[in-house]
This record gives sequence, structure tokens and C-alpha cells, in this order.
Amino acid sequence: MRQWKRFLVVLVLSAAFIFALGPAAAAKEPNQVKCPVLGSPVNKKIYTDYQGKRIYFCCPPCIGEFKKNPDKFMKQIEKEGILLEDAPKPQK
Repeated sequence: MRQWKRFLVVLVLSAAFIFALGPAAAAKEPNQVKCPVLGSPVNKKIYTDYQGKRIYFCCPPCIGEFKKNPDKFMKQIEKEGILLEDAPKPQK
């Protein structure tokens, strides 16, 4: 019976640890696949850089919508746990 209890404790602690790490720990690479405005698949040729991050969109009009209220979209991106690519540094 002791082995069963020990197994159960290890199982519960493992589950708690994985839950505490959350999705951000599992994803370490940029993972934006949908447009923050329309939710459609992104086109990697359509983007804007904002606060050092590159944000991709499905179509050019979505860039304009994003720029009207970027903080709204950035909060949603963060809430969804999406990791954005770093924008390239300007060359001197």
C-alpha cells in the first residue's frame, strides 16, 4: 500500500509542476501563426515592428487596424501566450 501512496504523491507533484510551468515554458521559440486582428493564418511577408517585436498579419489592412490601438492587440497576444519574434535591430 505504501508504494501506491508514494506513486500517487509523485504523480500529483509532477502534474502540479507541469501546470505551474504553463504553456510559456513549453514554447521557447516564436509561435505566432494567426493574425492578431482577424485571427486568420499569417503571411510572413506582411508585418510591422512594435516595441522591438515583429507582428505578422494576414493582410495589409490589418496593420492599419493594429496601429489604431496596438496595446489592445499586444495585451491579447500576451494573454494567449504567443511568443513574438524579435524585430531586427536597425543597422548603423
